[in-house]
This record gives sequence, structure tokens and C-alpha cells, in this order.
Amino acid sequence: MKIIKLKENQRKICENILRSLPEWFGIEKAILNYLDDIDKLKTFAIQDNKHILGFLTLKHHFEHAAEIHVMAIHRDKLRQGLGKKLLSHVESYLTSRMVGYLHVKTLGPSHPDTNYQATRAFYHANGFKPIEENNTIWGKDTPCLIMIKKL
Repeated sequence: MKIIKLKENQRKICENILRSLPEWFGIEKAILNYLDDIDKLKTFAIQDNKHILGFLTLKHHFEHAAEIHVMAIHRDKLRQGLGKKLLSHVESYLTSRMVGYLHVKTLGPSHPDTNYQATRAFYHANGFKPIEENNTIWGKDTPCLIMIKKL
């Protein structure tokens, strides 16, 4: 496995990964927005010898802080440590550029979706701490949990 920076026009590969995960990425408008952003923002991918298996797109808000804008590992490769490996690489990349904080937004715990319980557990296991659940970012029926990690 190796980690690469995606070049422009790699959105089709990322689209296939997103569409393999309808439990997390089931809103068409959101998928299209993520795909537009993949070519504009810094995107890292994890690949084996032949295929890209997952990706992580970063958004920089300030020079000292970045956000995981979208992260996905293909359904066939979930729970094999690829997300952890990809996240670790991105954290090293950010640290080398003096970025001190990384945050992520995910569906909050007040929503009963079990898939996002697993998502929150992944981030928690990788050192992220919840700092706020907000019902105004995505709407009252879609609580947004903001989690942060000091790098």
C-alpha cells in the first residue's frame, strides 16, 4: 500500500468509492459537491499496486488548522486499517507544514444512525475529541458533530 496525492481529474475514481458507501454518501447533491471539491482541494489517496482504495480531501481554513472535508474507503476494503494509514500520513503531512489542528464534521450522536456511530468511534480511536454538536450547520434533522485533534 502507498499513499499518493491525487492529480486533477481523478474524480471518477473517487466517485466510485463514494457510491460504494450509500449508508454514508447517499445524498446525490452532497456527492456531486464532494466531487467538485476533490479537484479543487488537496486530496490524498491510498492505493495497492493497481487501484485506489480510498481517499481523504483536506480543506485549509487557516494556516494552522485543516479540516477533513471528505474521507472514504471503498466498501470492499473497510476495516482493514487503510483509513488509519491514510489519516496518519495526512497528519504527518500537516505537521510538517506547521498545521497544529485537524478537525472533522460528522453526523452527531443525537442522531440514531449506527453507521455514524462507527464513524465517530473511528475518529475517537484516532485521537479526535468531540467539541460541539450543532443543529444549524446541516439543519435540525441532521446534527453536525465537530471533532478536533491537536497534531
